[in-house]
Amino acid sequence: MKLLSVNLGRPKSVPYTDQPDGVTGIDKRPVDGPVRVAAPGPKGVGASGVAGDAVCHTRHHGGDDQAVYAVAREDLDDWERELGRPLANGVFGENLTTTGLDVSGARIGERWRIGSVVLEVTSGRIPCSTFQVHVGEERWVKRFTAKGAPGAYLRVIEPGEVRAGDPVEVVHRPDHEVTVALQFRAVTTERALLPRLLAAGEALHPEALAKAREYLEKQGAGPLGA
Repeated sequence: MKLLSVNLGRPKSVPYTDQPDGVTGIDKRPVDGPVRVAAPGPKGVGASGVAGDAVCHTRHHGGDDQAVYAVAREDLDDWERELGRPLANGVFGENLTTTGLDVSGARIGERWRIGSVVLEVTSGRIPCSTFQVHVGEERWVKRFTAKGAPGAYLRVIEPGEVRAGDPVEVVHRPDHEVTVALQFRAVTTERALLPRLLAAGEALHPEALAKAREYLEKQGAGPLGA
């Protein structure tokens, strides 16, 4: 398992973003050399956890629980075969493109050491209209959602540096069965799965945890504590 590339995006004015100012950082490209990774601060204030990477709209993107986004090269290869065209590392807006690692099959709370950084899996990526037009495929949001391999958002447990070629080591794997793919399905197409997310506890992205608790309350389970 290793890191194929570290990908950074610059603020870019484009016609396709769903943001009112028309600026996005989704177009990420591989870079050479070491890149600093650190916790950026809470959502709404902090942006990307990867130095030099642009997160233009912190209301929905970035922050400590979405500090880094990783995608498996194997998933990009699968999409290449389906779409019939090449897909470069970073094309999905990911900061880290890996190989040999089942990113969407990772468990919530799983920790990876890459270079001198330790990252913790929090959730899957929810596709948006900016992503759809950036990729340039009709019905992309629905197709991406149906595939169920969203890649993983990560929080920074230990800051440091990463670079292309670094090995990826799984240093902690929780004993529950809540994977990124399961969490993604629960919050998108199969809401009946939401109660199962609670097994991941506080490692789960706070927004997904809140959705799971709210669902149970609506089902008559009563208020849930922390």
